[in-house]
Amino acid sequence: MKFPQAFSIFLVLFLVDFLVPDLIPFVDEILLALGTVAFGLWREKVAPPEAPKPAEKNVTPQA
Repeated sequence: MKFPQAFSIFLVLFLVDFLVPDLIPFVDEILLALGTVAFGLWREKVAPPEAPKPAEKNVTPQA
């Protein structure tokens, strides 16, 4: 994960918010759940390993 601390904060906020009653049911729970999932899926891009370059052929005429 790119931001494990942010993921943990969102997860704790989601769990606390899920237990506390609110005016519009499930709107903030859905938004926090989506934020938690977004942070959980956000990973650093790892570049694929480069293929080794083929050896150059020596085309210089030999004397």
